[in-house]
Amino acid sequence: MENLEDNLLDDGDGVGEVTAQTVLQEIENAWMNERFAPEILPHQSDLVDCMLQQIAHMEENIKRLDKNDLRALVHRMELDRIKYIISSYLRARLEKIERYTIHILSEEASRSPEEAYLTPGESHFAKEYLANLETFFKTVALQHMPPNFQRFEANKFTIKPNLQAHVFLRANQSVTGIVLPGMLNEEIDFEEGSQHIIQYNAIAHLVKSGVVQLI
Repeated sequence: MENLEDNLLDDGDGVGEVTAQTVLQEIENAWMNERFAPEILPHQSDLVDCMLQQIAHMEENIKRLDKNDLRALVHRMELDRIKYIISSYLRARLEKIERYTIHILSEEASRSPEEAYLTPGESHFAKEYLANLETFFKTVALQHMPPNFQRFEANKFTIKPNLQAHVFLRANQSVTGIVLPGMLNEEIDFEEGSQHIIQYNAIAHLVKSGVVQLI
């Protein structure tokens, strides 16, 4: 029976291979970042697709084992854990899309397809959600108001994430010259492995580049 450490996956560019365990660690990091970041982060659909393929492969292997084999139970528990991480990651993203729909679509419109934060499926969901939201407001409220108030103005319904919220993080590598928001523009440095609490907008770019990990 193969385990995650033994399985190798093509990295997609023909240059080399990565272990499924490495991919799992990366999706766990993406999950933690998505849970704790106030804004929606760039999608990690490649990692999700990779792990879903690995899950299907492991499930096929489990079927070959006797039901009373202890290995089947252990691997089933591991699969359940991986499925939970993936579903929680996707659910966190959908919750942000529902909460900040107008803001996210506005930001997404200014990005190129290569820079998009949303997957095509998420983008379609967001647009449909906004259309349904507009229909709801027009049906329930706006049609009963004076004509000059019946127009659905999306900008008046926009909710933006609080980028000034404080987050906990761990530095994956040393980094210098981080500017703290405020009147003094004080700068601090992170040592590799150090942990900090800081306003998100000061380190948002470091989260997206993988230099720091939200915890």
